[in-house]
Amino acid sequence: MSAKKIVLVSPAHPLRGGIAASSERLAQALQESGKEVVIYSFSLQYPAFLFPGKTQYTDDAPPANLSIKTRLNSVNPFNWFAVGHQIARERPDQIIVRFWLPFMGPCLGTVLRVARFFSKKKIRVTALVDNIIPHEKRMGDSGFARYFVRSCDDYVVMSHSVGKQIEQFLKAPASGKRPPIRYAPHPIYDVYGTPLGKNAARELLDVPTDAPAVLFFGLIRKYKGLDLLLEALSQTPSIRAIVAGECYDDWAFYQGIIEANGLAERVHLHLGFVPTEQVRVFFSAADLVVQPYRTATQSGISQIAYQFEKPMVVTDVGGLPEIVKNGVSGYVVPPEPTAIAAAMRDFFEHERAAAMQQGVREEKKRFAWEHLVEQLEA
Repeated sequence: MSAKKIVLVSPAHPLRGGIAASSERLAQALQESGKEVVIYSFSLQYPAFLFPGKTQYTDDAPPANLSIKTRLNSVNPFNWFAVGHQIARERPDQIIVRFWLPFMGPCLGTVLRVARFFSKKKIRVTALVDNIIPHEKRMGDSGFARYFVRSCDDYVVMSHSVGKQIEQFLKAPASGKRPPIRYAPHPIYDVYGTPLGKNAARELLDVPTDAPAVLFFGLIRKYKGLDLLLEALSQTPSIRAIVAGECYDDWAFYQGIIEANGLAERVHLHLGFVPTEQVRVFFSAADLVVQPYRTATQSGISQIAYQFEKPMVVTDVGGLPEIVKNGVSGYVVPPEPTAIAAAMRDFFEHERAAAMQQGVREEKKRFAWEHLVEQLEA
């Protein structure tokens, strides 16, 4: 009997970013479970006006043992019909499609409908949904999301809040039974290598080895609350912060906070996209990872922190409290500078590192890739 064939529609190499990296890891997990997997990725993911960064592409080597077809153009309807027809010719048993932004709704929704129309056998379409309502809203979001949602048979979400949002886009069926929405937490990012010694990592980043240090990692956008962390640092004079990531906002706003509070000596800036091989340096250098988000669904940053066994401070928004257990693997606090500062002070002044690292080791067992695979196949 031949292996079940899956087409995974998602960004992948040479595109960079967390969704591409995690989808490649998901494809590997599916193959390890005995499936045949083909990834259909994007030849054009974002037009320039939607991408504020320097480049959408990585210089990393392609992942080994994965079949990646770079086909989709997010803004060309003729391409959508052609790719849908190509996917139908793959004769998959299941399409798993990654969804994270309503802008992709017309493209992905059309590809799925065309693939089904031309397929010679029934294809089950499962959406793996990171976000359905974006953090930064634009005109047309609801219509685009609805068009996508109604092209799928079932859904897997990585936070319960996203599952509730999907429900508002589903038709009430005559049978009274809605399509299934299943939950699986975001698995651990285990693709960034092994930890370095903390002192060695800090020497690479020019951070004093004896100073308490927290890490803010990832894209810098308003909703991610870097300004809240900077304000919290003004209340915790002994703590340093490592800030690593590409800024998609006007950096002058954050620089103003640094200068107004005299933080220049305590904030170590590494502004730019962090290559895969450098990720472990930043997490190895930190004592504590801080995610001061104003809004969230789930976060891949938490899962990198789990991989490197770093306790976290997260805010009580979206699905973050589902990932971090307050007082065990870190702190869950309101998105306010005073609360963030209090958590950081408690961690360092009461020497919580050893106990919380043990909590992280226990909690990370919940985030196996096998669990996500099971929910996608359920």
